Amino acid sequence: MKAVLLEEFGGPELLRLGETADPVQGADQVLIRVMATSVNRPDIIQRQGNYPPPPGESEILGLEVAGVIEQLGASVTGWKVGDRVMTLVGGGGYAELVNAYAAHLISIPDSMSFVEAACVCETYITAYLNLFMIGRLENGETVLLHGGGGGVCTAAIQLCATLKPDTPIVVTASTGKVSRVRDQGATLVIDYKIQDFVEEIQRFTHKKGVNVILDHIGGPYLARNMKALAVGGRLIEIGVMGGPKAELNIALMMVKRQRIIGSVLRPRPVAEKGEISRKFTEEVLPHLSNRTIVPLVHEVYGLDKAGEAHKAMESGTHFGKIVLQVS
Repeated sequence: MKAVLLEEFGGPELLRLGETADPVQGADQVLIRVMATSVNRPDIIQRQGNYPPPPGESEILGLEVAGVIEQLGASVTGWKVGDRVMTLVGGGGYAELVNAYAAHLISIPDSMSFVEAACVCETYITAYLNLFMIGRLENGETVLLHGGGGGVCTAAIQLCATLKPDTPIVVTASTGKVSRVRDQGATLVIDYKIQDFVEEIQRFTHKKGVNVILDHIGGPYLARNMKALAVGGRLIEIGVMGGPKAELNIALMMVKRQRIIGSVLRPRPVAEKGEISRKFTEEVLPHLSNRTIVPLVHEVYGLDKAGEAHKAMESGTHFGKIVLQVS
């Protein structure tokens, strides 16, 4: 099969389209003919040599795909060859064929294209898992989302607006993205280049703070996130783009009864990811099907342009998802 190969770690110029062996299918897996996949921040980190795939997963980049089932594993039931599916994968998405666990499959609605479907699993499930299953965001609570314009953040805005319509949505964004983030449904957009998000949140919430924060910056934002967090608030850490270390005022955290929760999706056990996918399917798929929620596609590249797609993500100028069209 054709796949994007990486012979050594480094820059996006090292990604090249080549040929490699077809994946070997497990009994509880399906073989998918990939129509589209997408570029996610963990792909960049893996390409740089800092995020190896879990044991047993493909070394090929790519954490989500949309395509058609080509072959069923011996123990797979409930699916058939030819079904249109989207799914999380532990690796291998940047290829013509990929194995996926049957428990992780989500049927693609007729109303959704393969390009749109390739945008769903990694970012929307990440946002859903962390805000609602882990963060337990309640309707009417205030949420802070960092990284306006990125795939997880745009997905989170849509999910909050749809599933918790009375929840004020506060988003930090760079100067050039403020108006577009506001157009996505954010209640308050803070330009982190020229505004202090703690001060703006204290003003907006009348010094109460926000109830849930979804953060991917890490160390540099920790102290300010805790100041912005309300009594009983929850800080969900899903990345460390700014660095992994920081000092924490534990006494303040104790007095305000705050919680800091670390979370990753990729290394979770198969059964656990299956349960997450099941709950996501029940609660979110109907809104994708009726197009209340529509994935935001920034740009579509051919599989042979994976290096250019990585450069686009690293530039930080994208708004929404970057997709690789495979077939």
